[in-house]
Amino acid sequence: MAFMISQRAFIKIYLITMVEKHRGYGYQMLESMKDEFRSFGYVPPQSEVYRALHELVQEGVFYRTKRLKGTDPRVDFQEIVLYHFTDDGEEKARLYKKQVKTDLDRCLGMLHKAEQDNYS
Repeated sequence: MAFMISQRAFIKIYLITMVEKHRGYGYQMLESMKDEFRSFGYVPPQSEVYRALHELVQEGVFYRTKRLKGTDPRVDFQEIVLYHFTDDGEEKARLYKKQVKTDLDRCLGMLHKAEQDNYS
């Protein structure tokens, strides 16, 4: 058992939640996470976000589709990769998030104990 939750597991639960909420493509998810956690002094590394997305695809949670960014293909040539749940991906995601929740609860308990024991 790990001491604390891994960065990759942390990133994966947010990526899953973003796909649940139909929030776009990899770069958009990365920027959203940066904004979300900036006030905590955490900037998720781009490489970790894309590795986590790749793992979720390999694990059969997500599949990818590509489309052009924008509405005019004559002007908008940037291709983006969108992530969606596979047929059983939502169930796999639910089980993964449940497992991570158990780890988060354990970590929070340890952090609260450390705070009480050392800073009260």
